[in-house]
Amino acid sequence: MRTAPTILHLDMDAFYASVEQASKPSLRGKAVIVGGLGPRGVVATASYEARVFGVHSAMPMAQARRLAPNAAYLVPRFELYRAISEQVMGLLRALSPLVEPLSLDEAFVDLEAGGAAWDAESARLTGTKLRADIRAVTGLTGSVGLAASKMLAKIASEEAKPDGLVLIEPGTERALLGPKSVRILPGVGPATGDHLRRAGITTVEEIVEAGEDELVRLVGKAHGHGLYAMALAHDDRPVVAERDTKSVSVEDTYDVDIHDRVRVGMEVQRLADRCVRRLRGARLSGRTIVLKVRRYDFSTLTRSETLRGPTDDPAVVRETAARLLEAVDTTGGVRLLGVGVSGLADYTQEDLFAQAAGEAPLDDEDTLEEPAREDTAPERRWPAGHDVRHAEYGHGWVQGSGLGRVTVRFETPDSAPGRVRTFRTDDPALQPADPSPLKRDGPGQSEVTVVG
Repeated sequence: MRTAPTILHLDMDAFYASVEQASKPSLRGKAVIVGGLGPRGVVATASYEARVFGVHSAMPMAQARRLAPNAAYLVPRFELYRAISEQVMGLLRALSPLVEPLSLDEAFVDLEAGGAAWDAESARLTGTKLRADIRAVTGLTGSVGLAASKMLAKIASEEAKPDGLVLIEPGTERALLGPKSVRILPGVGPATGDHLRRAGITTVEEIVEAGEDELVRLVGKAHGHGLYAMALAHDDRPVVAERDTKSVSVEDTYDVDIHDRVRVGMEVQRLADRCVRRLRGARLSGRTIVLKVRRYDFSTLTRSETLRGPTDDPAVVRETAARLLEAVDTTGGVRLLGVGVSGLADYTQEDLFAQAAGEAPLDDEDTLEEPAREDTAPERRWPAGHDVRHAEYGHGWVQGSGLGRVTVRFETPDSAPGRVRTFRTDDPALQPADPSPLKRDGPGQSEVTVVG
């Protein structure tokens, strides 16, 4: 382990919810919950105002509504979150060539590798400037942890939340970790934590006192050795700049189980198209097509087929997914479907099946959408929190919809809280819109562009 706190861990504060608050003046300082809004939806992120009521990520949305009935409940805008994440990651890459993203809102940075820090003072100055730059570019806040190892840097950023910076000086790690709960260590979840508690071990110092042999006896050889090393603050894992993507996949959970076999097939085709869009967006192709089906009784089946060569052809992925579905019994209903592609490569080979069918390559991702039936007009959906524009009233966002009506609040990130108006869902003057940039002015700032 290094002798200076030059590993930085950044964790954006309540990222999805903070983006929504920044873009919607009327929600600033209020409880905001982002996630799936259906009966089976879960919370993706809750603002700190919502966490006061006990709401947290991964909680069933129905439970969140009981705890915080007056919160704003919004559908995620992942394209916007990705665009803002890229702005933040760009600031991190300016500090070092060794940046290891863990998610859209979290990353490790090796400051020493980029010459951005070499001791505690320079590390603190770099972390302070990074937080200021993030606020200037995005208008959002992030918490920074600085330490001599990845484990301790992540622990430090948790201690810094929200909107703070914590630096752990080398040599103080054992004293800091000792009194803390065993749950602070990576890999100690509820089950392992309960197992250790029953053995009388509740703090990190008690892990050290129990000894390595006892840990191995309690939780197994591999986990026991690793847990004991972490309790001693030993962590030599390097910051890895490139984490290879192993697969690209999409899935949907349905509010009501799907029983109609034709509908199941149509959903699989739609998911295949979405998967291809994501695959092409990452400039990848893949050899193995994977179908995931979770049935009414929660049993989950996975089927896969490996092609002769990598492909990003939507027709091939659709055809293969449909073939895999033929071997799955969906009697009784389906609650979740997913389509994925693995065995990834950064190139494609011409597909003989597509050539034989006489299909031209699809360059416009809009052509991947399932065509509407000629005898029915497509239903206009207005997800809560998503952006719209009205011909007369300008830019706004959807507060809610139902019974043929959609309620819109008209405001932008740099406006005062706006007025609310209600329209018919088929009002031709109301159209979906791209998000407004969170920040417009200032040196080094750029507007967020969302593609898709």
